[in-house]
Order: sequence, then C-alpha cells, then structure tokens
Amino acid sequence: MKCHRSFFIAALSSLLMLAPTAGMAQGPSGSGSYYAAADGKKGEELKSALAAIIYNRDEGGSLNDAYKALWTHFQTTDKRPNGTVWDMYSNKREMTFGTDQAGNYKQEGDVYNREHSFPNSWFGGKVMPMYTDLNHLYPTDGYVNNKRSNFPFGETRGESYQSANSFSKLGKCTWPGYTGTVFEPNDEYKGDFARTYFYMVTCYEEKLPDWYANCPDSRATLDGNTYPGLSSWQLEMLMKWASDDPVSEKETARNMAVYSIQQNRNPFIDYPGLERYIWGDLKDVAFSYSSASSVIARTAEGNGSPAVFSPDGVRLSKPRKGLNIIRTQEGKTRKKVKK
Repeated sequence: MKCHRSFFIAALSSLLMLAPTAGMAQGPSGSGSYYAAADGKKGEELKSALAAIIYNRDEGGSLNDAYKALWTHFQTTDKRPNGTVWDMYSNKREMTFGTDQAGNYKQEGDVYNREHSFPNSWFGGKVMPMYTDLNHLYPTDGYVNNKRSNFPFGETRGESYQSANSFSKLGKCTWPGYTGTVFEPNDEYKGDFARTYFYMVTCYEEKLPDWYANCPDSRATLDGNTYPGLSSWQLEMLMKWASDDPVSEKETARNMAVYSIQQNRNPFIDYPGLERYIWGDLKDVAFSYSSASSVIARTAEGNGSPAVFSPDGVRLSKPRKGLNIIRTQEGKTRKKVKK
C-alpha cells in the first residue's frame, strides 16, 4: 500500500509540473515558450528582452573548431533544393559543397567562402561568439565577397562594380543620408539581410557602443547606442527592405536549421514584422509571443496591400515599381509580371 501511495504522489507531482507548460501559449515555428520572457514588452524594452533570450547559444567549442565546422553546417543551413550552395551574392553558377569550397579564385564563379554579412572587422575580428554566429554567416562567392569587403549595405547604381547579371552592386550610396561606398545585394535577398542586421544589433546590443568607438568603418551602419543601434538612414532603409521582401520559407527553414545547431533563433524571422514593434509604428504596442496574436500580417508598405497566397501556397506580393512578384515555397525565386 505504501508503494502504491508513493507512486500516486510522484505521478500527481509530475502532472502538476507539466500542467502549466501544457497550458502555456506557444510561439510560431515550433518555438514554444522560447520568447516568453519578452511577452508584454514594448520598443526599447522589448529589444533588450529579446537580446537576453537570443544571446545564449551553443558556441560549438573553440573558435577554430566552430569556424571550421561552418563548412559542414552550411550543408544544412544553406543548401538549395537541388543540393547546391545557396549563394546570396552571385547567380553566375551553382556551386557544389566541398568541391568548390574556399581555395584560390581569379573571377566570379570560382569558389564559395564564409561571409560575415555583418563584417567581422566591425566587431574586432576573430572574437567569439560573433565570429562564428551562423545567424549572420552565409556561403557566398569568394570573388564577390572580396569586392563587398567591409562596406555597409546600401543602394547604388553600381558604378564601381556589378556582379554577373547585375545581381549585386558596389558604388556610391543613393539612399538619402549617406554618400559613401555601399554594397547592394539583389532585391531577392534584401529582406534576408535586413533581418540579419536586426538580429545582430539586438543580440549584441550591449557591445554596440564599443564596436562604434573602436571601428570607424562601422559608423555608417551603427549609431553608437544600444537603442536604436542602427544609424537613422540605415534603419529606414532596412525597414523598407524587410517590408518589400517578406520572410520566405527559405529563411524559416534556415532559422530552424541554425537553431538545431547553435540553439538560438532569429526572432525577426519567427515574427515577420517584429521590427515594427521595436523601431516602427507599433513600438508602443505590447508584444505577445503567442503565435495566435503576435505574428504581424506581411505587407508591402510601398502600396499598403497585404500579401496574398494562391490556393497552392504560393505567395503573391505587390512591392514597389508596379510589379507583382511571385515567390515560391522553395525560397525566393521570383517571376515579375506586368500589371
């Protein structure tokens, strides 16, 4: 009888422990209660709450081991459906994992390497955990990566350099507020890089003043403060990029893959439009991590119309320049259609 009573008490205790968890709201994309500590926060306070959540991760061992492991990780995080490297800087040719990895290059299309989309010189070079953080590291064409150097992202006519098919460009910035040299990624991936930068200035907000003070090249992008974190022209541009190029299935799948490796997430992918709660028109609105109430409808601010989905799940959005863009579930392959 004593044995049965002990078993009953243990079982009841277990049920009581599980009950609150079972009844808790759940975040999107299988994130569960990962973002629960940010619930109810607004604006700057929300940014800091998210920083405390996403900074913690599995660093993957020593810097050398973690950096070397990126080659293997890319085969999980950045593989196209056909098995080739998903390069966001060049579309000259599809590269093969391993075979076209690193090595010497003479021209675009020779090899791919490990790109810190948020240049590592801005945070001091080989410094953990930023140097090996997969949330801003991508496999990219080595030659184009070299052309990008550590210039900030921006918009340009590309008078200094254009990759094959004018896929990416380098030249004088045409976005109001900055006239220096910038690197412009293709429209297809501008939202990806915007959300990457939102992640970086959120995750590492406490380090931003030091980065700004120690690296003059970072000052076109950063403002020297933990909040907003980004310079005014850069924030305005990235907000526009994120709106015009909403979260894709490619990004969602990559976010899950990164989480499986280093155990932290990019909230700007999990919550499309989250940037509006931190820097935009919703910064006075309390954030709710529940997927039922906090995921913002994906809109293209260029004309204010919501994204539309066809019956087979293909997203149709209407960005600027009077064109419709058809975006597939595989990623961001687009087909421009005249109105």
